[in-house]
Amino acid sequence: MPVVGISRSASGYCINLVLETMKTYSSEDGLTEEAIVAKLRTCRCHHLFLHASLRNNSSGTCRWGEFGEGGLLWGECSARQFEWFEGNPVNDLLLKVKELYGLDDEVTFRNVTVSSENRPQPLTLGTATQIGAIPTDGIPCLLKVLLPSNCSGLPVLYIRDLLLNPPAYEIASAIQETCKLMSNVTCSIPEFTCVSSAKLVKLLEQREANHIEFCRIKNVLDEILNMYKNSELSEILKLLMDPTWVATGLKIDFETLVSECEGASYRIGEMISLDGESDQKISSSSVIPSDFFEDMESSWKGRVKRRHIEEEFTDVQRAADALSLAVTEDFLPIIFRIKATTAPLGGPKGEILYAREHEAVWFKGKRFAPSVWAGTPGEEQIKRLKPASDSRGRKVGEEWFTTMNVEDALTRYHEAGAKAKVKVLELLRGLSSELQSKINILVFASMLLVIAKALFAHVSEGRRRKWVFPILAGCNRLKDVKQLNGAYGMKITGLSPYWFNVAEGSAVHNTVDMQSLFLLTGPNGGGKSSLLRSICAAALLGICGFMVPAHSALIPQFDSIMLHMKSYDSPADGKSSFQVEMSEIQSIIAGTTKRSLVLIDEICRGTETAKGTCIAGSIIETLDKIGCLGIVSTHLHGIFTLPLITKNTVYKAMGTVYVDGKTKPTWKLIEGICRESLAFETAKKEGIPETIIQRAEGLYLSVYAKVLLEQNGTKPDLCSSMSANGSNEFHFQSSGTLEVATYNSAELANPMQVLQKEVENAIRVICQEKLNEFYKKKKVSDLAEVHCVLIGARERPPPSTIGVSSVYVMLRPDKKIYVGETDDLEGRVRAHRSKEAMQNASFLYFIVPGKSLACQLETLLINQLPNQGFQLTNVADGKHRNFGTSISIESMPVCS
Repeated sequence: MPVVGISRSASGYCINLVLETMKTYSSEDGLTEEAIVAKLRTCRCHHLFLHASLRNNSSGTCRWGEFGEGGLLWGECSARQFEWFEGNPVNDLLLKVKELYGLDDEVTFRNVTVSSENRPQPLTLGTATQIGAIPTDGIPCLLKVLLPSNCSGLPVLYIRDLLLNPPAYEIASAIQETCKLMSNVTCSIPEFTCVSSAKLVKLLEQREANHIEFCRIKNVLDEILNMYKNSELSEILKLLMDPTWVATGLKIDFETLVSECEGASYRIGEMISLDGESDQKISSSSVIPSDFFEDMESSWKGRVKRRHIEEEFTDVQRAADALSLAVTEDFLPIIFRIKATTAPLGGPKGEILYAREHEAVWFKGKRFAPSVWAGTPGEEQIKRLKPASDSRGRKVGEEWFTTMNVEDALTRYHEAGAKAKVKVLELLRGLSSELQSKINILVFASMLLVIAKALFAHVSEGRRRKWVFPILAGCNRLKDVKQLNGAYGMKITGLSPYWFNVAEGSAVHNTVDMQSLFLLTGPNGGGKSSLLRSICAAALLGICGFMVPAHSALIPQFDSIMLHMKSYDSPADGKSSFQVEMSEIQSIIAGTTKRSLVLIDEICRGTETAKGTCIAGSIIETLDKIGCLGIVSTHLHGIFTLPLITKNTVYKAMGTVYVDGKTKPTWKLIEGICRESLAFETAKKEGIPETIIQRAEGLYLSVYAKVLLEQNGTKPDLCSSMSANGSNEFHFQSSGTLEVATYNSAELANPMQVLQKEVENAIRVICQEKLNEFYKKKKVSDLAEVHCVLIGARERPPPSTIGVSSVYVMLRPDKKIYVGETDDLEGRVRAHRSKEAMQNASFLYFIVPGKSLACQLETLLINQLPNQGFQLTNVADGKHRNFGTSISIESMPVCS
């Protein structure tokens, strides 16, 4: 967690973030009060410092206790522990951090501030909460629809921070280009190991990284290298360099990243014992409980490679053998004697047990001493026994015994184990010190994988929801963007609310062609607020480089996106709801340029109608003069009678339709003005008593009868819904003949690789024969070739498999296989790997045109693979299909 310092400058509020673990700091100036509160709301800071510049009182309308302005910021800070400081807002804050953490004066902090040039303004608190970028009760959460439900942790935090602080336009373009490539990837993708950069730095700095952390670091480095070696993923890796630079403040060359990752991975692999290496088995003995050796040796065996601790390893093994011999000589004859003794109830008892609390192997028994010493077997060993004692020399109990020989062997074993443990710890600490010189590479690589995982997850969810990539319109580069008085337009076709799942067909789509400011009217429940939220979310997602909930979209490079919805009063600050609304709108106007998107819902609803209407009209004139894009929605119909001076404002309405004598909303955006509020219908729907509704209608008619007569006969235009039909496209490699891959099994060191090749060849032979027969009967000249894709143990299916039919084979660790078909390969792989011992299962899959064909090929493989010597776990599934071992050629569609 960072140390946060807040100050005031001539250009606005400034926030400084200092990360002690990373030894970095960043500064952001020129923020509005709402923007800085939004940052505080999403930042879990270790300590908060407030600069004395915040105490300046210039307006007197807001209170900082007895001084200053900024009631919203004061309300946020007063709920936290904070400390005042003076001097230079950056340098003196760094001194405070050094004092707080007890750092030497020589310690330096690296500036990782990202330039705000050509970068949109951060979201204000109101905008962030009203679209759910900051989770808020009653508001649909944008984060929950951007990523799959199983995505959590660091990737979610990256997406959230990107939404709250939209990137520069070049970075947004790079993110979008990356996402487009990810959407079309056909190979399997890595698991993307996510490691916290701060935790990584802290562990290496304090030399506390254990072998598990080193294995995770190696996974990070290896996944970077695997992406580099893959032709599809290599381009994605290159595009991720700039977003990672912005996220870390580290500028690293691509070739340098690859070479340094190779070196660090080799060094860790040379030292650390990795998964699958079995040259350090726990000691065992037929006379000593296995738990004893497991507890004593598991803390250091399997941590580093055996060759680095060969001497210590050998000493422990010798000591374990000596202990086993001592126990065999001193305890085993007694055990044999007891077992040979036949006695009624109350006879002798004894066994060799592991005393876990004392880390010892002792004899536990009673009534085993002979009543007459006759020199029989075991008597000599019984005479050697003595009561067992703990580390302080206290007797453990009446039934625990040991011998001098066993105690000496235990001591030697523990000493050898302690020596080995110290050696392993020394090697791990040495590796930590060695990797500190590559800390920048490790931080960069770990952050790159976090971003990669976040973007792949977003693309997968976007494809599942049938979202699209918008065109990002540069202000001076895109010729097809219309221009009106210097403001560039935005066009979104088939826009749907982001919280609706379009794939389920539950959304109403709207087309928004915005070249200027809209003045929007519509009934209660007509969709005005939903439209504003939807436009705000789509524009924000677009300028961040993400997919948007629409059929198509053209989104310009906004320098700020501001959404104002309802306002509440602020008793702590002494402000009414109308005061809060005016304060927020003042901030919006102050930050608006012709490249801004401004969305204001139900303007001036918190005051007297006549004056509120005039204030609203004046605000509309001001925004019109600036030339920004946006929407101002209102129920103040008197605004249309005001002599407004506007050039770029157009009237829009939410449509209604008359059905069975009742007015109902269509939730469609149309041209014109809608004066119908549906207020009475809404009140009745929410349970207001009928008597109150009838009286209200009577009062309304008594006052506004003349106005109603003048408007009689006018009806809003009726808009029909738009629908979209999606289709899946399947691509097959064209080939006239089938070439069966050949391989030399001797070259494949891993038995699973041999199994993979054998299964892949079998799949191609079995399925290709039937597909060739199908295509010949359909007289298709180009035959489609079955192309199997491997999903390795630490890999996942690409987003391109979402929503398409595929047949897959799971290669289990026990060398058995499972055949299945699915339209959700990622979910199926995740389900299989969630089962016990299946975490490292691999998969082969190929795409087919349609679920019917997938089911037939699945059954074909289930019935024929066992004939070729493969062990299937789901053979019975093949008997549940009515088409058995053959495919009905006539029933299959042609895929050209």
